[in-house]
Amino acid sequence: MRPEWSRMVDATDANGVQRTWHLLDSWNGRPPSDTPASLTLLCVHGNPSWSFLWRSVLADAPSHIRVLAVDHLGMGFSERCGTKRNLATRIDDLCSLTKALNVTGPVATLAHDWGGPISLGWALRHLPSPTPDTHPKAWLTAVVLTNTAVHQPESASFPAVIRLLRAPGLLNTMTVNTRTFIKGAINMSHPPLTADVQAGFFAPYEQAQRRSGIADFVADIPLTDHHESAQTLNEIAGGLSQLADIPTLLLWGPRDKVFSDVYLHDLERRLPHADVHRFPKAAHFVSEDADVSGAVHAWLAEASRNESARESALSSSPENSTDTPPRRALASFSAADANARAVVELPPSDHSITFGELEKQVEQLASGMAAFGIQPGDRVAVMIMPGVDLALSVYACWRLGAALVLVDSGLGRQGMQAALRSANPDYLIGIDKALIAARLLGWPGRRIAVAKRSVTLVKSLGIISDLETLITLGQGLPVPAWPDEACVAIVAFTSGSTGPSKGVVYQHSQVQAQRDALMQLYSIVESDRLVAAFAPFALYGPTMCITCVVPTMDVKRPSTLSAGALADAVASIKATLVFASPAALVNVVATQGNLSAEKRAAFDTVRLTLSAGAPVRSQLLQAAKAVFTSAQFHTPYGMTEVLPVANISLDELVQLERDAPLDSAGVCVGFPVDGVHISIDPLDEQGEPIGKPGEQVGVLGEIVVRAAHCRHGYDRLWFTQHKASLPIGSHRSGDIGQLDEEGRLWIGGRLGHVMCSSDGVIAPVAAEQLIESLPEVHAAAVVGVGPKGVQVVVAVVQMQDAGSVARVTPLDLIDRVRASVALPVGTEIDIAAVLVAKQLPVDKRHNSKIDRTAVAQWASRVLAGEKAGPL
Repeated sequence: MRPEWSRMVDATDANGVQRTWHLLDSWNGRPPSDTPASLTLLCVHGNPSWSFLWRSVLADAPSHIRVLAVDHLGMGFSERCGTKRNLATRIDDLCSLTKALNVTGPVATLAHDWGGPISLGWALRHLPSPTPDTHPKAWLTAVVLTNTAVHQPESASFPAVIRLLRAPGLLNTMTVNTRTFIKGAINMSHPPLTADVQAGFFAPYEQAQRRSGIADFVADIPLTDHHESAQTLNEIAGGLSQLADIPTLLLWGPRDKVFSDVYLHDLERRLPHADVHRFPKAAHFVSEDADVSGAVHAWLAEASRNESARESALSSSPENSTDTPPRRALASFSAADANARAVVELPPSDHSITFGELEKQVEQLASGMAAFGIQPGDRVAVMIMPGVDLALSVYACWRLGAALVLVDSGLGRQGMQAALRSANPDYLIGIDKALIAARLLGWPGRRIAVAKRSVTLVKSLGIISDLETLITLGQGLPVPAWPDEACVAIVAFTSGSTGPSKGVVYQHSQVQAQRDALMQLYSIVESDRLVAAFAPFALYGPTMCITCVVPTMDVKRPSTLSAGALADAVASIKATLVFASPAALVNVVATQGNLSAEKRAAFDTVRLTLSAGAPVRSQLLQAAKAVFTSAQFHTPYGMTEVLPVANISLDELVQLERDAPLDSAGVCVGFPVDGVHISIDPLDEQGEPIGKPGEQVGVLGEIVVRAAHCRHGYDRLWFTQHKASLPIGSHRSGDIGQLDEEGRLWIGGRLGHVMCSSDGVIAPVAAEQLIESLPEVHAAAVVGVGPKGVQVVVAVVQMQDAGSVARVTPLDLIDRVRASVALPVGTEIDIAAVLVAKQLPVDKRHNSKIDRTAVAQWASRVLAGEKAGPL
């Protein structure tokens, strides 16, 4: 923290008594200027902290923003008054202080903890007036809140920490007589705060007599309606509707043991226009655990641009509206043969539904859901195995206008828990296993069963209804109006293979655009029939008005798909299309020897096989041609945020390998599909994008995509969305690659997995594919070990023979691995070490994406001589 920021200011308090405040002022000591700040950012701390909390916000502030971070009276280095100050008094204090400071012009507030209500009280007194000449000297233009509350939801109990501290005899012991309360808040931080930062928080509170304000803050939280601050807090909570036109940002640390997500969701209901970002690993001092400063300044800049754009739009003449049909996630089933099967379930269920029945029951279920109280915009998590019930639930949500929350069971228990708590669905429709987990783990959402359940199960699991009852309820009722195309259709979570799983938001128009792009790319028509060996993809089939079936397999583990099970699925509908991940195809190829002549013949109807989810080797697709003898093979490239981006056929891959062997570019995924624009943002010496995407040929960098079927944004991840959407309207994929002279895209790996050695920046995929060409190698991961810039390259291989893991890597294997990566033309890769692992970790969704971060950490421990354990 810079000493020149520190100021002592004399001003009268709420009672007219002259007091001395301490504050940090980013313009303190600045040469005098007649130019006022274009914005003042008023930072209000909470408990147990002081203006030190906002030091990064001051340090990162652009020159046109003045940042003021105040210490409340009795807190930080402000005067100790010897009198208790409640919420109303502190609001008056803050108003008096800003008046004394002659704060003028537009003001944004930033607050934490109990500073939230104080800052909101100030904000409600400084709302902008209807006309500029009646503005007060300072008027509110934006609000930012971090981990705070204005109301105690009836559905939740008061935080245990606060209830404990308010117990007789404990408050002073924990907050005044000792530093326990401060230590507790500090110890929640992840990663742990450095000694210097901890010392900074303790600095104004070393002596007990200086800590009374901490106790006062805790005591001022109303636990009953009779508390002296209850009415003031209620007035603030009720007044938040007046901020409807004020840009608002909520930044949250969900690991806070006081201000949990319960209070975030309460604020979201009161401020529905607010942007939100949850930092999953952050706790009470969210600004210490995450880049709050970066988020605040980026958001303020964007809010300023949005305001300028809004004013420009209001001053310009309106454009002529075009009479275009609305775009919806749910297709009109009337385009299909009403008697054709839409969804087929394989034995033991052996259940199916026609398009005519599907349309009728979807409308009845949507009507029943509406009558039951589920409203457009409500979030509905659907946790059902692929089949008729899943299709009914998903399509009824879309027909009603409810937002579908898709949480893949492949995320695992912890991943699913984190995703559901982040999405916070209003309802959860699930099979018994999901409802039991919801009950035991406290997942959010009122629970709806798939089928009728016993009275005992209904009571024990908290079930409020079931699909059959809702369909019956909807019979004879009017069908809900179609949702607007800008309504949220899906919150779909990423696989989490390269970091915490993120909720990707699609509006109805974007879902239709994605469906249309797939149908156009692969010439899908009504006569096609789809086998989806990847459960989420099964939802697309009926919306394309084609029959769909999921083969018998463990949907959480695509690698469990056998050739026999796939043959049965293909035969059940005479499939023309098959979608399977590379891991699924590997096992299909491995088990094809068990196929009877009849089952082999079943594959003759398949005209197109798609495989995606990870780089697909041409050798795998060529091996799969022994199964799909009549099919063309294509590998679409894309991600949860936008699919498809590019596409390549097996014939094109083979031709490329014949004409130009794999080089340092990686693996080719083909030309961009129609309507998709791809640019490359070059990497610097540290492997970071320089921020200037273009269409440079042969330049390695981050892949940036524009498309009509690109995601709308990220759920409760405003800052992530902001950074991933630059230039505005784009999607930064996080993948690295390059464009060749013909305009084809080559993928080199993930941005976080590039290696920065003394020879430059190296992408892993090309080397991995070359190593995997060795007959004895099943899979390979090429990773960097050591600090960026001087990393050494390490190859970690999984052998075809799982039992061939030796304590020391054979010298002949090391020689062959090193020789394999010396083959391509381009950047030579110096392999410093070759390690053998029993199994390389892969993602749970596709069983195909290697977790290179985990591999790098393991390799680092092995090379350091530490006990590494299995990967």
